[in-house]
Amino acid sequence: MTRSRRLTDVGRVLEAAEADSPLEAVSGVARELGLAFDAVAVSFLIADLSGRALVRLAHVPVTGHPGSLSTGERRDDEESATVLPFDGGPEEQAVRTQTAQVLPPHGAEMDPDLAGLWRILAPVTERGESIGLLELYLPVEPERDVVAEVSQVAHLLAFVVIANRRHTDLFEWGQRSRPFSLSAEIQQRLLPEARTCEAAAFTVAGWLEPAASIGGDTFDYSLARDLLHLSLTDAMGHGVDAALSATTCVGGLRGARRRGMSLLDQAMVANEVLFEHAVSAAGEDFVTGLIGRVELSSGALEIVNAGHVVPYLLRGSALTALDLRVDLPFGMFADTTYGSTTVTLEPGDRVVFLTDGMLERNVSSIDIAGALKANADLHPRELVRALADSALAAAGHALEDDATVLCLDWHGMRDESRASVSGADPSRASSPLT
Repeated sequence: MTRSRRLTDVGRVLEAAEADSPLEAVSGVARELGLAFDAVAVSFLIADLSGRALVRLAHVPVTGHPGSLSTGERRDDEESATVLPFDGGPEEQAVRTQTAQVLPPHGAEMDPDLAGLWRILAPVTERGESIGLLELYLPVEPERDVVAEVSQVAHLLAFVVIANRRHTDLFEWGQRSRPFSLSAEIQQRLLPEARTCEAAAFTVAGWLEPAASIGGDTFDYSLARDLLHLSLTDAMGHGVDAALSATTCVGGLRGARRRGMSLLDQAMVANEVLFEHAVSAAGEDFVTGLIGRVELSSGALEIVNAGHVVPYLLRGSALTALDLRVDLPFGMFADTTYGSTTVTLEPGDRVVFLTDGMLERNVSSIDIAGALKANADLHPRELVRALADSALAAAGHALEDDATVLCLDWHGMRDESRASVSGADPSRASSPLT
């Protein structure tokens, strides 16, 4: 059994993060953690933007001949990124269950340098957002308290990644296992930086599976002192024009929200800016959407439906489509007025918002209602990806329109503390794959 040297000086870790450049900060902290736990090898595996893999980032200085690429590896100058697809193995189990995985030496023989070593895979997570995994190889079996401490420092590593990715494209380059078009680049900037957020009263997670020609979908959320704001929008058309319409809509909604406007005023602003954009561009662009906000003190969910697909409510085993007032899409007419519908949520409720890309003809074989019931025990983080996976499979991996899902779980515990362990609430995590 191995005992750690107790990483009691958090300042040492922060100093290691600041001592290196933003490109080297994560690996510098990883080295510091490796020393603290007597690890033979340590690395950070970042979540791929596809949501279906992890990526091992490495710095590979080129000295003479660059050497051949390993399976799944790509390089940019001295940067290496190797994709490790999820296959139901320990990496995927660690992400799915948000618990550290301890693997005996027999799993390391593929690399002779790691033969005979114990392996720990600890989630690097912040408020339920899975950023990746911390991987350590140890010479002897770790005790339970060592595994717990590794999990805690993996949580600390999440903040190092969040802080340093603002200063470099390295992390995003590593996460992109497929090229982005201009419209996709614009679309990505419209999404919240964290796709998942866990709080005491709620868990929210969103996922956007883009079509090849980008359909203009977006989702957004923001937490205020007493309110949770949500939106899901779908711009007409495809490509850059749709991305620009989506940008105008999201910019209008965010600006109005940040000025403290009511939900109906936010809808009016979005409509006005989109109509003006369409007039100036001599076009007829419009955006369908759902915008909502939850009063955290009561669970009252107020929703404006601007010509969009109605959301589902899963309450216990009963699944219903919400009966909402439906108004015109944003941007069609300057004088459109909007109304809202209020639904009072109960603890345990799940609300799922979809774009019509989940319902198009080429994905019509999906049983959305059946999938929501069958996957009721999944964490929203896994649910939105499972639904996107089903859309991709139904479309033969050739979506005709973006497929986007936003899932809200209401826990109704605003005044209580969230039971977080190393960045995630274990009681909300998905069950292990079997």
